[in-house]
Amino acid sequence: MDGTTLHTIVARTAMALPAVTETQPFGEGTDVYKVVDKMFAMNAELRGVAIVNLKCAPPHGAALVRDHPEITPGWHMDKRHWITLSPGEGIDEQMVEDLVANAWDLVVAGLPRARRPYDPGRGAGQA
Repeated sequence: MDGTTLHTIVARTAMALPAVTETQPFGEGTDVYKVVDKMFAMNAELRGVAIVNLKCAPPHGAALVRDHPEITPGWHMDKRHWITLSPGEGIDEQMVEDLVANAWDLVVAGLPRARRPYDPGRGAGQA
């Protein structure tokens, strides 16, 4: 997967989730996706290469880093709770979509119940 496709899939997937906003707090060219003002994904460039930072549970992130050369500990983030995806053949559209949705779920589950766009135990749209 090339970098443009990677960024496109992340943006499309993130913006399709409930209560998501896209911001550029780090300047033009770096898109941050938030749910209820909490960041869960970021499209950026590192030395001219498209990258994506995603929130990830530590055991899942460690396994992904171990098994995929395109996935590394989060760039400029808490290395235990974030991963970075880079372009490459070892990731596909379904994986990226799943990782974005998982990042969103993690952030929503950590919100106070009254601020959640839905109850994670009941499924989206069943608050």
